[in-house]
Amino acid sequence: QRLKSALWFAIGKFVDDECLSQNLNATPQFIGALTELVYTQIENTSRDLESFARHGGRRIINTDDVMLLSRRNEGLESLLRDTLDAMKAREKPADTGRAKPAAKTAAKGKGKARQ
Repeated sequence: QRLKSALWFAIGKFVDDECLSQNLNATPQFIGALTELVYTQIENTSRDLESFARHGGRRIINTDDVMLLSRRNEGLESLLRDTLDAMKAREKPADTGRAKPAAKTAAKGKGKARQ
């Protein structure tokens, strides 16, 4: 219930700011209905993400789950992909010019090497 109240407050503030900038009015009923819509979407999204992670045999939701969820919204998927690529680029350590240690090529008694 506290989450829904916080959501109602945040949406109300956003709607008020937009109404002021565009010289419009919004009723409390509109803000309440929009809050219910957003809350329901959050519930559905969280259930889908949990299901995707569970299907993948994981207990933790990862970026692959989020990308799978966005697959039917090309604009959102593109925005998320660009953001993810930028985050990955920032995480890569700067190349210091040193040789990197060689990766292990075979795991003893396990067949293929893990990379």
